[in-house]
Amino acid sequence: MKALWTVMRKELLDLFRDRRTLMLGLFMGPLLFPLLILGMGSLAESRARTQLESTLELPVVGAEHAPNLVAFLDTLDIRAIEPPADPEAAIRNQAHEVILQIPAEYPSQWRESRPAVVEILYDSSRQDSRIPVARVESALRGYSRQVATLRLLVRGVDPALGEAVVPGRRDLSTPEARRGMVLAFLPYLLILSAFLGGAYLVIDITAGERERQSLEPLLATPSSREAIMSGKIAAACAFGMLSLLLILLSFKLSFQFAGSGPFRGMDVSLAAMAKLLAILAPMVLIGTTLLTLISASVKSVKEAQSYMSVLMLLPIIPTVILLVSPVKNQLWMFAVPFLAQNQAILMVLRAEALAPLEWLVYVGAGFGLGLLLWLIAARLYHREKLAISA
Repeated sequence: MKALWTVMRKELLDLFRDRRTLMLGLFMGPLLFPLLILGMGSLAESRARTQLESTLELPVVGAEHAPNLVAFLDTLDIRAIEPPADPEAAIRNQAHEVILQIPAEYPSQWRESRPAVVEILYDSSRQDSRIPVARVESALRGYSRQVATLRLLVRGVDPALGEAVVPGRRDLSTPEARRGMVLAFLPYLLILSAFLGGAYLVIDITAGERERQSLEPLLATPSSREAIMSGKIAAACAFGMLSLLLILLSFKLSFQFAGSGPFRGMDVSLAAMAKLLAILAPMVLIGTTLLTLISASVKSVKEAQSYMSVLMLLPIIPTVILLVSPVKNQLWMFAVPFLAQNQAILMVLRAEALAPLEWLVYVGAGFGLGLLLWLIAARLYHREKLAISA
């Protein structure tokens, strides 16, 4: 243990002497993540508010066939304008987000009290068209209900007879659960920060020292190689946990000062921060030991860094899977790396408690995988060629 603490202290002192690297490693995430998230949230809210509150200029093909409908749309801040010569090309070229097309059969269908067909042209792959299309559809449904009610009243029929069952909604979600939906992106950022937060330090203290030929004197000391490696891993884990703490504190402060946007009034309690740190601790160990294993098996820092692009994709796998196929929490999930962290973090954000058995499975699987990677890395540290620079 004495050798472990000595190596850990030595690595941390070396890191803290490099002020520029320390600033980038510790403060880049806490500064960049909140700015990026709050900025994107404010931008999305501002654009949505603009599309919802401003007058929507809607090209209408065949406006002369439905003057009453066009007048009704105008009362809802949807102003009809001249349509383009080729509506489909205008949608594809993004000249217009939505176009309303009223066929020539509309007047006859209207006079015969038959459903009059109108067509909304839009491109569903364009995110900008979502709100305008929703506004037009809502206005058309409102006009349809109003006209249908008047037709029934003229014929002496109670409009309520057309609705045999009226469905009602009662939302049982809590404010914490809705907050968890807004923060659905947070697990990926936190898992990535925990998994690769100490990447520079881990690569430098093994592959970097090997290139600088400073690893050989350290391995030549009477201390066991397991203790030396464990000291390096402990230093990287401490650095990674400190970086995570600063990121969580930056989120807490950013949410408190968010004047507008979806994060207004949101708070991350100290208890939630403690739970998140406990959840991410196994991931810090897994990432550190895996990078130690990689650094001990490669010939140079450049080769070790080439694995980073692949490792950065691993935390996003559960996020993509859950987006495509959402699943309920099951016990086996808490034994799967990355998926376990994703589910546990979402539960904390939704203010849901993890059961003792879930904690047991989670901690056992996480630290068990870390121990397995530690054993493999320890075997690599016993290779004699590890101390020899390429």
